[in-house]
Amino acid sequence: MGLPVSILARGDRARSDTVNAAVQLAYADLREADARFSPYLTDSEVSRLARAEVFKASPDLLEVQRLCDEAHALTGGAFDARTPLGIWDPSGLVKGWAAERACARLAGLGLDWCLNAGGDVAVDCPSGEPFRVGIQDPRDPNAIAAVAVRVAGAVATSGTSTRGAHLYDPSTGKPSTSVASVTVTGPSLLWADVLATAAFVRGVEVLPDGYQALVISLDGSHTTTAGWAHDSSKISPVQPS
Repeated sequence: MGLPVSILARGDRARSDTVNAAVQLAYADLREADARFSPYLTDSEVSRLARAEVFKASPDLLEVQRLCDEAHALTGGAFDARTPLGIWDPSGLVKGWAAERACARLAGLGLDWCLNAGGDVAVDCPSGEPFRVGIQDPRDPNAIAAVAVRVAGAVATSGTSTRGAHLYDPSTGKPSTSVASVTVTGPSLLWADVLATAAFVRGVEVLPDGYQALVISLDGSHTTTAGWAHDSSKISPVQPS
């Protein structure tokens, strides 16, 4: 999917063979999703669909199509898997879907874990000790703008600092550039990722119950929805020794 994915396990059993096997299965799931859904691979199902080929769709493809329709309805059209050119590209949903599916491999192992998929993060901490998830400053990639403290659930960010103005408002077909980034927290990485994109395009009004957002404006100022829990202190970048 063109992004790095890392898994951090924390606890007495973190280096056990059982945990290592679960992590390897999680990465295998991610590779399978990439092979099936990457628009950059000519033999992926998404690429074959774009070429209007006739083939038997996998159950995963049918599920992702259904979820994209659900996301479109949930966000009032702010999330749309079709590009302004009319090409179906589910990348905005597949990353969270694939990462969340990989997380299922880590559930029930009795240790804390954190999966980071290109900056979108899912965590679970049976110990009760939270992970502190740094949120990148969209104006300075070497700085952290805020920290989300989570014992479970997801943190997902949409913005333009890395890929430029690539998020389009489906109602206009034009790039959205009114804010610098939107970070959404909630129980599901799939939906936090979708909702971060939708909120970037249309505003935090699209968020359903259970999801909160941090919006960083173009001037660097922060606004949050009610219930957002974070450490807003500025953290200086670590200097190389």
